[in-house]
Amino acid sequence: MIARVAALILLLFGLLPIANWIPGGHAAPWYQDRLDAWASGGAIVLGIAVIAWIVLRGRPQLWPTGAWSNLARHWHRADWAADLGIALAAFGLYAAVSRLVLSASPLLIDEIIQVYQARTFAAGAFWRVAPAHPEFTGAMHLIDWGGKVYGQFPAGGPAMLALGTLAHAEWLVGPLFAAIGLFAFARILRRIEGRQGTALAALLLYGFAPFTIFLSASMMNHVTTVTWVLLGTWALVAATATAAPRIGHAFLLGLAFAIAASIRPLDGAVFAIPAGAWLLGRTRRGGGHVLALLASGVGIALPLVLLGVVNAAQTGDPFRFGYIEMWGRSHELGFHEAPWGFPHTPARGLELVNLYLLRLQSYFLETPVPSLLFATGALALVRRVQAFDRWALAACGGVLLAYWAYWHDGFYLGPRFMLPLAPWLALWTARFPAELAERTPSLPLRRAVLVGGIASLLIGSTQLLPLRAQQYRNGMLSMRLDVDSVATAQGVTGAMVLVRESWGAQVIARMWGVGVSRVETERYYRTVDLCRLDEALRQVETSGGTATAFHALVSPLQADSAELVALTISTDTTGRVRRGSTLTPSCTRRLLEDRAGFTTFAPLLLGTRMDNRFVRDLHARDTLLLAADGNRPIWLLTQAPEVGGPLRFTPFNLDSARAEWRATGANQ
Repeated sequence: MIARVAALILLLFGLLPIANWIPGGHAAPWYQDRLDAWASGGAIVLGIAVIAWIVLRGRPQLWPTGAWSNLARHWHRADWAADLGIALAAFGLYAAVSRLVLSASPLLIDEIIQVYQARTFAAGAFWRVAPAHPEFTGAMHLIDWGGKVYGQFPAGGPAMLALGTLAHAEWLVGPLFAAIGLFAFARILRRIEGRQGTALAALLLYGFAPFTIFLSASMMNHVTTVTWVLLGTWALVAATATAAPRIGHAFLLGLAFAIAASIRPLDGAVFAIPAGAWLLGRTRRGGGHVLALLASGVGIALPLVLLGVVNAAQTGDPFRFGYIEMWGRSHELGFHEAPWGFPHTPARGLELVNLYLLRLQSYFLETPVPSLLFATGALALVRRVQAFDRWALAACGGVLLAYWAYWHDGFYLGPRFMLPLAPWLALWTARFPAELAERTPSLPLRRAVLVGGIASLLIGSTQLLPLRAQQYRNGMLSMRLDVDSVATAQGVTGAMVLVRESWGAQVIARMWGVGVSRVETERYYRTVDLCRLDEALRQVETSGGTATAFHALVSPLQADSAELVALTISTDTTGRVRRGSTLTPSCTRRLLEDRAGFTTFAPLLLGTRMDNRFVRDLHARDTLLLAADGNRPIWLLTQAPEVGGPLRFTPFNLDSARAEWRATGANQ
């Protein structure tokens, strides 16, 4: 029954544009294009399968009977050495992709902040001392008040990256942990899947699926989470393999799942809870199983106690995470107002689950037909599932339920929240030929279906996968610029470098500077005319006011939110202005500066090899820093406005800047 339910969920939410049928909220405007691509790709794959059926029906001797079975037997006999070899090969591939496609750099703000926190941990501290003026060095997801600076993410993820910091190879943490997870998956498959050919196919499908490869090459905490989940699953398989209690394995499974929870609490919990229920059910057999359950509890407690210690040091409360400190209770799981103001409802949650599975149809295997077709078919055809399958399906269902109740659309290198499903989707994909064989007596038909599946993988790997790699390699260029080489070429060293961001980004940072919370900053930025925000900030900054004064000025301006339109005449279109409004001279200047070129400050938060100090350029407010650090030469860093344009260091004349600020009436 549980397998049929899983098949139905994949069929409905993975193929139908449900999000487009629910008014408002999220949508999949690309669905028709995706459907057209599947139709054309499916026609090609179907044609290949039909040709294979015709040929193999007349000439069955052409089929390489026993070839895959022989290879699987060799893999099975080689035992751990074969698993290690496959894991090492995967590690090499993940590392190469990290270097060649993702520039071995943290590209998403989530990665940047976690690397920042990893370096804090590696230096032996839980947090850094907050600066007097955090607006110059602040960043999204970085808490910089109460005298402390630390990242909002649970401590486990940065702790994993800190191992790379200590080894001077943060970019290898993802590939290494992903390879460890693949080895653990191999050991799991040897125990739970009796068909050797199916087990080997599942291992290779998961390890070399494009979705796995690209995320494993990143610094995202989903990778280390899945590794610890797989290590916990390996221990769970061993703990439940026989009727006898396995106290040591029970302890290890609790430990591994809890470490996963210290990285991503939601993901760790949805796998740990059904595992705990399984162990609880076994306690009916006697005292040894009670001890095993208690041992798993001890394993769970140890990492969570350490997590509580870090939380207490950072937020002052062992049960309060950094993301709650930053965004408030609106960040939590459940149906309520999300941090950015919109309501997260059950309908919006369904839209997100639909989007995740629709995207997974493409990003999982990058095939010309939906990637989950074989997995869906296997789940629909299977006659009976074993106890371990029920646990895995329950846990995967927990993933979908959890992210149904979570407000954020997690998309980066694919639907990243769905990475914990990847091993089990690979397993059910590999099981489809065997399940089809039990239901279909026609040998040529079964072989034709298998040929179609292999053809789909080959087309994807040779045609679609290179396009995806090129897309990633050419994306987020502003986050991977080599500042050091440009600084060296221009002789910029030992300098104070003012980093020119977009006008909108400057306004956001200035709101932080007067004490506006991250939640309120996001809402004001989305609901108030950008020029009026800028003017209100200038008034508060000039008078030395606080967030309270700013709220009094800006809150009434939200009444015009329905009249806002995107600032399309700027290269940064995230800002909004009232329809038909006229920009002030000061706002016009900021707009012209945007069109002349700006860059991004967040990557420079991690520093460079040169002895330069990078801070955000906030125009007149720069005097707050320049006066205190006047011994350094001052440079302005911008970027040419074209996509991927070069960085530009320009000498900064403080006297002329002061004259300009006075002329425009800017605050000091």
